[in-house]
Order: sequence, then structure tokens, then C-alpha cells
Amino acid sequence: MLTTRSLLRSEITYSAAKDNDANILHELGYQDQKVRFFTHLYRNRELIKSVVARHLGLGSRDLCHVVDVEDWIHGSFNVCIRVDISDSTGVVGRQVMIRFPLPYRIGENCCPGNADEKVRCEVGTYTWLKENCPTVPIPHLYGYGLSSGRTFIEFSSLPFLFRNIQRLRRLISRTLGYRVPSFYAGNPGKSDNFLGEPYMIIDYVSQSSGNLLSATWEEGRFNPTLRSNLFRGLSRIILTMARVPLPNIGSFAIDDDGYLRLNNRPLTMEIQQLENERIPVNIHRGTTHLGIESFIHDALSLHESRLRHQPNALNSREDGLYQTSALMVMRSIWPCLYNRELFRGPFLFNLTDLNQSNIFVDDNWNIVRLIDLEWACSHPAEMIHPPYWLSHQAIDLIDSREYEPLHTEFMNIFAEEQRHSDSFHLYPTMKKGLENGTFWYSLALTSPSAFSTIFYDHIQPKFTNGHGIPEFWSITMPYCFLNTAALIEQKVKDKERYDASLQEAFRC
Repeated sequence: MLTTRSLLRSEITYSAAKDNDANILHELGYQDQKVRFFTHLYRNRELIKSVVARHLGLGSRDLCHVVDVEDWIHGSFNVCIRVDISDSTGVVGRQVMIRFPLPYRIGENCCPGNADEKVRCEVGTYTWLKENCPTVPIPHLYGYGLSSGRTFIEFSSLPFLFRNIQRLRRLISRTLGYRVPSFYAGNPGKSDNFLGEPYMIIDYVSQSSGNLLSATWEEGRFNPTLRSNLFRGLSRIILTMARVPLPNIGSFAIDDDGYLRLNNRPLTMEIQQLENERIPVNIHRGTTHLGIESFIHDALSLHESRLRHQPNALNSREDGLYQTSALMVMRSIWPCLYNRELFRGPFLFNLTDLNQSNIFVDDNWNIVRLIDLEWACSHPAEMIHPPYWLSHQAIDLIDSREYEPLHTEFMNIFAEEQRHSDSFHLYPTMKKGLENGTFWYSLALTSPSAFSTIFYDHIQPKFTNGHGIPEFWSITMPYCFLNTAALIEQKVKDKERYDASLQEAFRC
């Protein structure tokens, strides 16, 4: 007899799991790992209070109150624990969040250091935005810590003498043309408050500051005034970040000395998701790209690796033809879509996870805060586009007839904002993206599960009306890999073994 099983956010049956593109067999282990990790954090509540007190420069950890587990915010890749700060009379004056990466979601067990890398890159994003784009509304970052025990505290929380020494150090470095240290000073060794987990401490964004866009999106997206305010805010953010061209494609990261460097691989959600399932990505930390060619090559290699190594990557031989043909053609057509004059830049900073649940707005949909800045990196200018979710459709179900009017509406507002900006003239490039296909190609690169669907629905029609000939798949497939047919046969057998193991996992 088969039963339902628990995922992190829902229950699932075997029949639903079998038809799911995700590796549900792997995801069934998340719930137990979550319980163990949350128990570890719960048992260290006093230590968490000490860590927060130290970062905020408080005299006692007793001024900090860690909220109950029921009030912890459990996202896809992080858990955020609110800490209320009270004065000597017990009145709560401010609230902060201590934010931990979830090791069982980002591949920490099989790729040690992933959690530190994630924190370093997110801190790098906060630091770069604070230095270069102070008008972008992000929470305040008070400090962070690494799994080694090293902690980095914002200057304003340091004692008077040390605070001014650090500010003088920044001033001298900038005056002499040296690299300028970040706003965070590190301790030389392990902290006494050693959690053993990397973390960040940021402002808690309460409902008094605004509401998540996702809370009113379904109803409000039909209101042209609300859409206009949102599109204007998003346009200003994109243009503000486009004022600072960057030398390569990668992620900012903070090094052990507190310096900001654009020397980390473009850390995307897809990379750590694949590593979490023990799928090799072969894109090492420290990898950056000086041109679009190597970046696209590495991005396509993620799709190849998923196809080779995920046990349920293919559902059937026909699905094998479908996916390998799409991958083969996508390798060959990108030079037809992207402008050769932009192959070497400019590269612009991009918040790749800017969805409705990461945007706080007021009642008129003016943007008041952006959260969850993970996965941000510099991208080629032709990979900067309006959000794909404007038509409220899943990434693999976007209807061009519904999306295109909203894209036009967004770009009209973007053009108005561009006229008042001294940033790179991004408007023509973004406007052409839907027409020439760079919008769809860039979107496909970011989604392993929707890659083939986006190709067949939105990219292939730009080259041919239908498949041209009925034998399209059988002719194209052999050129994807050496011995593609043998790989497909192997993957079909992998899927059969996966289904058998999955069924066993659902037995009572």
C-alpha cells in the first residue's frame, strides 16, 4: 500500500511524485534534515542572542529576544529568525533578522563551503549596492559571520576609537587609489560566539514598512496605475545599477580581509540546486567570464550535466529526442541572437531573483524595500530584461500574446526613466530582447526544467515555421553528444530504477 509523504511545504502522493520533473526522491530527505538543523539553532538560542548583541554593540544579550520557532521564516534557501531588541525597561525598540543558509538546500554536505560562498556573495551584493547604488532600497546589513567563526561587524557598532580608525583606513585607501575596505571590520580569529554556521544580520522589514507584492499581486496587476508605479520603480532600480559598468561576469564576494571583489563564479540558484543533488557543475569558485561566449558555454553545460546525471531527467526515449535536440540547437544559435559588439561588455549588475515575494511595496505599489538579494551577479547587457512574471504565468507556460503587451508597457515607462538617467543606454537593447529572442534565450538558461519548452515555444519559431521536416528530432539528436542514442537508452533505464526506488519510498 502506498501512502503520502511530506515535502518541505506540502504533502505529495506517489503518482504526483512520479510525474514531477524534480528529483522528489532526493527532496523526501529535506524534512528530516530541516528538523535537525532547526533543532540545532533552537538549542543555540542564547548563543544567537550573544551574536546579535555583539554585532549591534549592545551591553547585554539579555536585551535580545529570539522569537518562537513558529515565527521563524523558512524560505527556499534560508531560515530567518527575528530577534527583538528591547531597552532597559523591556520596551522593544527595533527588530533584526539573523539569516542562515539552509545547508540541506544548497549542497553544503557534498560541496563544503557552499554556505560560506552564499553568504560572502550576498554580503558582497549588499556592500556593492551600498557603495554604488545607495538609492536602491535594501535592508540595513549589520554584519555577518562565517562557518570558521570569523565575524565581521559594521563600523557603527564598534567602539569609538576602532570605529574612527576603520573610517580613516577607508579614507586613506581611497585617497591613495588603493582598494577600499568594506564597511565591516573582522576579528582576527574565532569569535567567542561560535555558532559554526554562516549568517547575516539585517533589518527586519515589518508590515509597517509595506506589504509583499505577492500579497496583492493577483488583484492589483489589473490596475494600470499600480502597474505603472511598480514598473517605474523597477526601471529606476535597473537603471541605477546600470550606471556602473563592471569588468567581467561574476558575483561580488567579500574576502577574508573584508575587501569586496568581483572574482566569484556567477552564483545562481541553479548552480547550488544542482550541486545539492550531487550533479557536477564544473564551474569552480573563482571562475569569472570576460565575455559572453564562455558564460553561455558554462550555462549550457549545467543543462547538459543535469541531463546526464539527474536520475529522472528523461521520461522516455521521445523525451530524450525532445531535450537533446533542443540543447544541440541552443548551442549553435546563440551568436545569431546576441549582438557581437556587446560580447565583451558592458556587464551590468542584475538582481536575478527579483520576484513578487522579494519586493515590498506601499499601497500604491511604490517599491519601499527589496529583500533576498542572493543570486545577484553581473550579466551581459543583453541579459537584462523586464521580469518574466508580469503576465502571472509559470516560466514554462508564458503565453506571448499575454506577455508582449505588458513588456511593451514596461518598456515605455523604462524609456521615460532612461531619459532622466546617465546610465548605459539600455533601452534599445532591452526593447529588442523580445523581438530578437535574447529575452527567451536568457530565460531558458536560468531554468533547467523549462529549458526545452522555452526553446520550442518561443525560440525555434523565430528560425522556422514548425520543425521544418518531421524527422527534425532524429536528425538533430545525434549531434548533441558523442553516442547520444546510447545516453538516451541509459537515461530511460535510470528513470525506471528511479521510479522503482520512488515507489518503495512511498510504501507504508
